[in-house]
Amino acid sequence: MVVMTTSIQNFTDPQAALAHVTALYDAQIGLLRDALQRFVNGETFTQRVRARYPQVRVHSDTVARADSRLAYGFVAGPGAYETSLTRPDLFGNYYLEQFRLLLKNHGAHLVGGLEVGLSEQPIAVHFSLAEHDYLEGSMSAERRLLMRDLFDLPDLGAMDDGIANGTHEPRPGEAQPLSLFTAPRVDYSLHRLRHYTGTAPEHFQNFVLFTNYQFYIDEFVRLGQELMSQQQGALFEGGAQSGDVDGYV
Repeated sequence: MVVMTTSIQNFTDPQAALAHVTALYDAQIGLLRDALQRFVNGETFTQRVRARYPQVRVHSDTVARADSRLAYGFVAGPGAYETSLTRPDLFGNYYLEQFRLLLKNHGAHLVGGLEVGLSEQPIAVHFSLAEHDYLEGSMSAERRLLMRDLFDLPDLGAMDDGIANGTHEPRPGEAQPLSLFTAPRVDYSLHRLRHYTGTAPEHFQNFVLFTNYQFYIDEFVRLGQELMSQQQGALFEGGAQSGDVDGYV
């Protein structure tokens, strides 16, 4: 198996910690994209290719922390806490704020400061694609099937909301979660934005609420019937660039 390895590094400078997260992520994504391009071009692989998300871990030796009015940026008690990270190009400012608050709120009680390295969580090859990459259209059906043996694909079992729902129970010896959502869960949501809207996630506002649209199907049907009954022939969306398809029959 082709895997890029790296040792854990400790940081007391949040900016340096973020820079290392970014370097790790970019290297892992680069590994995946390079291998995928060679695979699409027909190269035969003798080993599986795996890239992993970067992670940050903290160890606190006390329940004490600086007084904070914020509901984030600290851990609840002594022990180890960790989370995997993704897309520092999108979330860099958020990660930096979290790193600063963790160091500020716990200070000397964080044993080793911020520990940054690679997690054991693999990156699904679909989450490494650039905005205009289209994987399925580049390969035959046989080649797409073979890809499953060589690359990690999205694993829905690793993308549940157990942490946010309060149902997650760490295994013996496992660190507590440092974030409500793991990197695969975040990547999955970003992928949904692009899939459902045709728009890259960096073009969205900061806060997006995903809801169960099954609840609104009746209303969508009513709106559709109302528009069709107007017999205008076509519905046009404004804002498209010249040359783009902007009419929907």
